[in-house]
Amino acid sequence: MERRFKVRKREILKEAEVKPQVSQGMLKRLKKFSEPFVASLRRSEPREHARVYIAGLLSDLERKNVESIAYRHDQERVNLQRFIGSATWEHQLLLEELARQVGSELGEDDGVIVFDPSGHEKCGNDSVGVQRQWLGRLGKVDNGQVAIYMGYASRKEHALVDMRLYLPKDWAKDKARRKKCGVPKQIRYQTRHELALDMLKNNGRYLPHAWIAGDDEMGRSSRFRRDLRALGERYLLAVPSNTNIRDMEVEPPAYGGHGQPPKRPFQRVDLWRDSLDKNAWARIDVRDGEKGPLVLEVVKRRVVARTERSYRDVTEELLVVTRSLDENGKMKYDYYLSNAPVETPLKELARVVKAEHRVEDCLKRAKSEAGLSDYEVRTWAGWYHHQTLSLIATWFLICETRRGKKIYSGTDSTPSSHYAGYAVATRVRSQISRLADALCEAKKQTPRVGSFSPL
Repeated sequence: MERRFKVRKREILKEAEVKPQVSQGMLKRLKKFSEPFVASLRRSEPREHARVYIAGLLSDLERKNVESIAYRHDQERVNLQRFIGSATWEHQLLLEELARQVGSELGEDDGVIVFDPSGHEKCGNDSVGVQRQWLGRLGKVDNGQVAIYMGYASRKEHALVDMRLYLPKDWAKDKARRKKCGVPKQIRYQTRHELALDMLKNNGRYLPHAWIAGDDEMGRSSRFRRDLRALGERYLLAVPSNTNIRDMEVEPPAYGGHGQPPKRPFQRVDLWRDSLDKNAWARIDVRDGEKGPLVLEVVKRRVVARTERSYRDVTEELLVVTRSLDENGKMKYDYYLSNAPVETPLKELARVVKAEHRVEDCLKRAKSEAGLSDYEVRTWAGWYHHQTLSLIATWFLICETRRGKKIYSGTDSTPSSHYAGYAVATRVRSQISRLADALCEAKKQTPRVGSFSPL
């Protein structure tokens, strides 16, 4: 192994070390953490099931579904299945509590709310919302479900706070499948953008923010951008590279003296980008990355965009961002439209771009560390119940990571955010798993009497 790799290996291992006081009392904190979330569950039995399920999502299980969680914590599988799959408890109350906590702990006046669709690869015709469709994060068309997630990002941290299952038109119209999967009668077909607006209406008030951000699936809809303007929201939304734009900062064609004066022509944004002079680009140092400073090159223009067949002459700010992907000079280009004032600094727009990408990290963290995609439920209620508890479990990991950073503050060996989060998640799984082993062993030696909670 080359010396530079050995040095980096030692650095990574050092960053991943967790002081004993970081995990000391963690299980007691998990029990206290769960209390405001389970408070809306009226009876003790569902409260216990919620605690068990959150603990299972935080454990060392390879697949974090009902059956494996019940087995790991020596619970009755049927009872836990009923709690997740068909019990009538209101998940929105738990999500409101989650949004309140995230807003209180991470909130900043210039925070960013981010909407991001994410696919879950699933099979079967009887699972709610499953059909062949574009699964963006997987980068392919396949059988699966698509959910729209609402995340929040500030300088302090980033977290997921809400989600909606996208129900395709075929599903929304199929009464037999709706009944079989328990889709509520009041649920009608909604576009992914309407689902995002619904989340903004319900829980956006708990999240101090100055921006709405999202990927190109969210930004391609001119109606969504219009609705955000009507709500008084300021947005920076990605758009596809084939978006047609009219550059309002160039002179229109000369007037020939007959008919209407000619307008500036529409042009694909990627072709327009290629025509720019090198001096049009500005360099911005966004942050220190794992491999050194992350430098973006950006250009900003006032444009009229045609993202659909019809368009209105609404002037927006176009932001083109490029960065180098490798040492061979391969570049990545991203395109954004915004209703921000023309005097908005480039560095502020770059900060929002960075926040939008942070929610991708949130989804990866929830899927890899809290079983976000590990469910094996078919019903509407089951999907929402699993997703809600997974977001809550992920929030606990974030809280523990932030607590660990405070313990390290003032020392010379503060772990990086990435490795600190991984190390804390590993320690959480280890502690919960050891406790589950001990309790299961105790139950083998003790007659079963009443309910039992591993927390």
